Amino acid sequence: MIDLRSDTLTQPTAAMRTAIAAAVVGDEQKREDPTVIALEERAATLLGQEAAVFLPTATMANQIALRILGRPGDELLAEENSHVLLYELGGPAVHSGLVTRGLPGRAGRLTPEQIRGAVRYDEVVHHPLTRVVSLENTHNSSGGRVWPLEELHAVTDTCRELGLAVHLDGARLLNAAVALGVPTAELGHRFDTVTLCLSKGLGCPLGALVAGSAELMRTARRFKFLFGGAMRQAGIIAAAGVHALDHHVDRLADDHARARRLAEGLAAAGLPVDLEQVETNFVQIDVGRLGLTTADALARMRTEGVALSITVRPNVLRAVTHLDISDDDIERAVEAIPRALRVLAAA
Repeated sequence: MIDLRSDTLTQPTAAMRTAIAAAVVGDEQKREDPTVIALEERAATLLGQEAAVFLPTATMANQIALRILGRPGDELLAEENSHVLLYELGGPAVHSGLVTRGLPGRAGRLTPEQIRGAVRYDEVVHHPLTRVVSLENTHNSSGGRVWPLEELHAVTDTCRELGLAVHLDGARLLNAAVALGVPTAELGHRFDTVTLCLSKGLGCPLGALVAGSAELMRTARRFKFLFGGAMRQAGIIAAAGVHALDHHVDRLADDHARARRLAEGLAAAGLPVDLEQVETNFVQIDVGRLGLTTADALARMRTEGVALSITVRPNVLRAVTHLDISDDDIERAVEAIPRALRVLAAA
């Protein structure tokens, strides 16, 4: 099976397993695990922040960030299809008491004008106060799209001007940095908090980080305990993250190149693929334009040995390239997917 459902499906490489087995560990709760500390220091520098906290998942990292930036009753603004609004089970309301408002985005991005027009101030006593803005880079639901630097700077500058805290959901931030050819810190340093997932493009079995100022991270560490995220000999997991930062960042360009090859091959075969949307490791296919339902298209592709996944858009599927997908897998998928969807037979 050529499994293109998600980059979360990667298996630890042999070298990563060796690093895990050789990890020096201690009691992470007591700040005695040297491998966890090393990973946190590396991540803070990478993300352009003073400090970082190692956590089990990126969802927990996002929710802790929002918890320390807002207060119950405050309002959170985010793009309407962002991960923190759609895929974290109402976490901002549950964990932080935040009122959430989704704004329509273009390619998952918001504009300074949207932020200005949406902010609620305290002149009207009945309104929640807008306190936090969350951005996502790359943006999952739009197909792994990347924020151009000038747009990112314009929005964060506007938030600063308006006195708003700004969080960056950077689950796939390294994909954005590689696609833009800029240091990751250039994308992360403008935010109050930044998260990074280790179990997606970096290929770790689990783990994530939240980064920010030393003061904010002291508070984040307390919420790590409160949220149930404190661990013991967590260096075994953190060692995978250290290995990934050493060996799996530059190779993200290979995932991007394979996604481009897949998109171009499928488009050439007559499939409805928008090549302009392919900026990182996502390829979206509008099977509805072929008269197929999501379920029918997925079933057909599985019979040809290819697995894709659904998206937030009706009858639009996605293929995600990752560490375990080879050039040969892509060439076989370019042949198998059109055959499964009977595009070539109808041509």
